[in-house]
Amino acid sequence: MHEIICPHCKKAFKVDEAGYADILKQVRDSEFDQQLHDRLELAEKDKLNAVELAKSKVSSDMQKIAANKDSEINELKAKLEAGQVERKLAVAEALRAVEKERDVLANELEKAKQDNHSASKLAEAKLSASESAQKLAITEALSKVEKERDELKNSLKQAELEKQLAEKSLKDKYETQIKDRDDAIERLRDMKARLSTKMVGETLEQHCETEFNRIRATAFPNAYFEKDNDAGAGSKGDFIFRDSDNAGTEIVSIMFEMKNESDTTATKKKNEDFFKELDKDRVEKGCEYAILVSLLEPDSELYNSGIVDVFHRYPKMYVIRPQFFIPIITLLRNAAMKSLEYKTELALIKSQSIDITNFENDLDQFKTSFAKNYDLASRKFQTAIDEIDKSIDHLQKTKDALLGTARNLRLANDKAQDVTIKKLIRKNPTMAAKFAELEDNESSNPDE
Repeated sequence: MHEIICPHCKKAFKVDEAGYADILKQVRDSEFDQQLHDRLELAEKDKLNAVELAKSKVSSDMQKIAANKDSEINELKAKLEAGQVERKLAVAEALRAVEKERDVLANELEKAKQDNHSASKLAEAKLSASESAQKLAITEALSKVEKERDELKNSLKQAELEKQLAEKSLKDKYETQIKDRDDAIERLRDMKARLSTKMVGETLEQHCETEFNRIRATAFPNAYFEKDNDAGAGSKGDFIFRDSDNAGTEIVSIMFEMKNESDTTATKKKNEDFFKELDKDRVEKGCEYAILVSLLEPDSELYNSGIVDVFHRYPKMYVIRPQFFIPIITLLRNAAMKSLEYKTELALIKSQSIDITNFENDLDQFKTSFAKNYDLASRKFQTAIDEIDKSIDHLQKTKDALLGTARNLRLANDKAQDVTIKKLIRKNPTMAAKFAELEDNESSNPDE
């Protein structure tokens, strides 16, 4: 029986072992389930917040890049427009110079016509040469302006291309960060495609051991995390995790099993194929939880969704992917820490109850031993009384016999005292004669 004190009314009441175990299970399970539910909700909220923050950051960065590129594009457009204006001004100036020269030559031609015919031919030749020079100058100016225009257009296209590449690069960067889990799974798939089944399993164990050892000193200074090498019961798990507080009280214990399989393996295993053996190992090694770290069934939406509990099949068992190895240990440990106070209090109550029970057992044992010894002593005392009574009866008989003997001796003595010579020789003449003769001799010899 266990004595428990109500925290409200301070009244003590006793419960049996089954009731005590049920109260302990309710306190631990309800507290753990609530903590686990809160942790999972918080993790989901953090994930959503991180995604939203990444999206907003991507949008902000893209807006900044777009603004910078738009500024560059506007600047290039302004340069292009300025070049076009400059080109128009250069063409107009060249036309004005050519027209001016043409007018001068025309005037000279009219004047030469008035002078003579030969002078007229010379003026026409000069005019023709001037028109050729004018066309050549215009062509060169247009070629120069078009070249500048093409260069500006190429710069504009290059700036737009750089903007598109920067936007795509930034988008890819943050999409990659959001999809880290999927990328990790793909990397593991690529890795195990090149390894055998045994090598893949060993690689997964090494990965989990390395991940734990990275944070052991800071997060789990008092924890035990080692390979399960005890196959005395016929089977063994992969790793056992135990954590305790500074006083040595165990907080949580977990049996781990790591399972993987190469894509080229002929016989494909399922996660549920290992549940029964894992639960057996958990019970035999005295662990509270059992966790299967698995890369089996890579296309299963159930196991790819996150931490999966299989309590409906086996108590306190989870199935996770490798990326949830450290989070599940942290969740279970933190949830157990919350209920450690209740566990410690119940352990204290149980210890006190055990002390009382031991005292009562010792008292009962003393009473039983004393009663047994008293019974033995009482029986021996009664036996002694009976023997004494028997001795008394025997002595009484002996007394009676002795008294009878004394009485007979007295009677015999009385009879002996009553015996006289006269009585003895009264019926014996021979003896009478002898005594008479003897008396005569005595009387005749008085001196003798």
